[in-house]
Amino acid sequence: MPIHPTAIVDPSAQIDETAVIGPFCVIGADVTIGAHTGLKAHVFVEGPTTIGQENIFYPYSTVGVAPQDLKYHGERAETHIGNRNKIREFVTIHRGTTGGGLLTSIGSDNLLMAYSHVAHDVRLGSHCVLANGVTLAGHVVIGDWAVIGAFTGVHQFCRIGKHSMVGGYSVITQDVMPFATTVSKRENSVFGANATGLERRGFDAVAIEHLQNALRILTRANLNTSQAIARIEEEIPPTEEIADLLAFIRSSERGVIK
Repeated sequence: MPIHPTAIVDPSAQIDETAVIGPFCVIGADVTIGAHTGLKAHVFVEGPTTIGQENIFYPYSTVGVAPQDLKYHGERAETHIGNRNKIREFVTIHRGTTGGGLLTSIGSDNLLMAYSHVAHDVRLGSHCVLANGVTLAGHVVIGDWAVIGAFTGVHQFCRIGKHSMVGGYSVITQDVMPFATTVSKRENSVFGANATGLERRGFDAVAIEHLQNALRILTRANLNTSQAIARIEEEIPPTEEIADLLAFIRSSERGVIK
């Protein structure tokens, strides 16, 4: 059955006969849904929204709802979505505002992974990937074929150029050049042994002291990793914990945070 009996569909909605509206979906007034588009379950769509063909919306995605902009006071604003997009779980897509032309638009062949957010007046091109938790603020423009890594936040009015890639966990406050690879600076550091946690789990004070000394050599002795391992093996008693630490470092394929 193209429209599940538990779905709530406004009489003014225009839904192609080949579209599939799954259980507990809510389709509001002034919504158009094209051929072979599927809403799996629990999808909420408000109008005015136009959705093209062969899109798939996964459970709990929300489309076309009012923007989180305090200047918005209910003006008629729209959401346009092209063809063959994959909208994953808990994605939120907000309609436009007066300040952005009253339109939020998404092109075709995009993948919006779970929990990503498309704010008001965003212009998202085609063939783009928004990884899990990506947040696009209002008025952001994304060029075609851009890839944005997980949990990246893009500041309002910024542009992401076509064929660019933004690394995960980035904070983007300026335009990203097309064709470029861009990532925020990362400064992860080790601050010593997890002494409190180890004490709570029954490790004795001597074992913890040896770990503290080993980690101090690794992080503060101005040695490369191989040199630090050699010094630890020379200076620190070969306890089970030290052996585990060194085995972990030696087996790392990506390098360890120091």
